[in-house]
Amino acid sequence: MTPEQFSNAVLEWFDQHGRHDLPWQEKKTAYNTWISEIMLQQTQVATVIPYYQRFMERFPNVEALAEAEQDEVLHLWTGLGYYARARNLHKTAQIVASDFHGLFPETVDELEALPGIGRSTAGAVLSISTGKWAPILDGNVKRVLARFYALEGWPGTTANQKLLWGYAEQNTPRDRTGEYTQAMMDLGATLCTRSKPSCLLCPLQKNCEALKQGKTDQLPAPKPKKTIPVKQTYMLMLQQGNPKEILLYQRPPTGLWGGLWSFPQVADLRDTLNETGLELDEDSIQTLEPMRHTFSHFHLDITPVKARVNTPTDSVMEGKPLLWYNIEQPENVGLAAPVKKLLQQLADS
Repeated sequence: MTPEQFSNAVLEWFDQHGRHDLPWQEKKTAYNTWISEIMLQQTQVATVIPYYQRFMERFPNVEALAEAEQDEVLHLWTGLGYYARARNLHKTAQIVASDFHGLFPETVDELEALPGIGRSTAGAVLSISTGKWAPILDGNVKRVLARFYALEGWPGTTANQKLLWGYAEQNTPRDRTGEYTQAMMDLGATLCTRSKPSCLLCPLQKNCEALKQGKTDQLPAPKPKKTIPVKQTYMLMLQQGNPKEILLYQRPPTGLWGGLWSFPQVADLRDTLNETGLELDEDSIQTLEPMRHTFSHFHLDITPVKARVNTPTDSVMEGKPLLWYNIEQPENVGLAAPVKKLLQQLADS
């Protein structure tokens, strides 16, 4: 199968069966495409759609996003996870607004130099919004190509990444590049799925090496497994005057839950005063049902603890930004996912 036959087969399938009515397809600008592509990283389309719609309603253009407070950006992102994406989104908007006069650059290299934009995302933004030739290699496309060429081994190795980019480049047509980009993403998302791919409906089935070899359930090979460590923490749900107000603090701008608002945390309740400067009313301490939150590289076992705090909070927590969060009149701030869940439980109780 020649590269031209490959792309023609994919485009013919896309014209009949591809997705043409997604919200970000209504207006194929660089801004709209960029927002959708960042949201779609490691997140399914069905989950992204309502987030995208709310985000675009509040930030209809790059200038509006650039001028926003990071707290509001994180608030609208709460629940999508991988919050570095939102922080980088905000930084990139500010750079585009100030350094590029609100217009996204039109080369892969310039786009890739912006925070949070890799080579594949740059290619998607450029090809979909301008039609320029720029290959992509997101997770869906990797899966299609790894199966079509029966690529052995985990696709994430340096050698396999190089091979896959070569396949992506040779098969990406010079005409209808943007539609081909969307078509390949659709093909991986709807037919060439991780499990139980719909091979009989695939436009590439006659030439797919994985199908010929009966290896569609084995390819692409999974990432070698590592034991995921488990960490423990106590989250302190603290009250003082108004029982509807819970103490939150803003985490540092980088690192775990960077820039989000969270409960004070300690590794051991007995060290609360030493670690945070907060003195708890021992008679008020209630240990609630533990919960587990899983990150890409470790599990975090959380024990929520509800208590009253005796210490004046304006003199503790090492000068960190503090907020008495009213669960009946919530503020528009970015919350870590387990914090949002626990606050909702308090509001419902």
